[in-house]
Amino acid sequence: MSTSPSKIVCVGRNYAEHAKELGNVIPDRPILFMKPASSLATLAQGITWNKALGECHYECEICLQIAHPLSGETDREKVLEAVGALTLGLDLTLRDLQGELKAKGHPWERAKAFDGACILGEWIETDEIGDLQELELILTINGAERQHGFTKDMIFDIADLLIDINQAFSLQTGDVIMTGTPAGVGALQPNDQLTLKLITQSGEYDWNTFVRP
Repeated sequence: MSTSPSKIVCVGRNYAEHAKELGNVIPDRPILFMKPASSLATLAQGITWNKALGECHYECEICLQIAHPLSGETDREKVLEAVGALTLGLDLTLRDLQGELKAKGHPWERAKAFDGACILGEWIETDEIGDLQELELILTINGAERQHGFTKDMIFDIADLLIDINQAFSLQTGDVIMTGTPAGVGALQPNDQLTLKLITQSGEYDWNTFVRP
């Protein structure tokens, strides 16, 4: 599926250990924010940001692509049928800038929605994946494991997320959902080499990217 998204809907604090590592309260409903389509980049293009704005943190996430519109749907099977493809991606965060904006009570899109802030791997059709609640992701940087998560450990599972999101925002064909990141986030360094691995019931998929000097 190659349809460009109208939006990227992101989920914050969807793994309890990640919420704890940032000193955040575990939510009782999904925390949602958006990135614009202009924030999209591919893993092949590499990672870059304005270094003058401080540290950029990686957040590896399972990402969903919507195959047909959803609006106000509450049936778990129907919302899952709307997922046409899946991949891993990086939700990049300018953490210093985000902290400054939060301290002032300002919105923090500047820290989350900049060009290149959403980096996605190639899409895999869901028919090839198997059970979406039996997925595993691993992020390694320079050969060392940094993040390791399972969909079964999500606070809100994929169906719950889709139901909640499509009550708030109508989802269009091609829209992307970033489902949250497990513990282990941290700052990127120039020339870092990243490998994102997705383990499914039917096989394993790997993607590589790098931080530009």
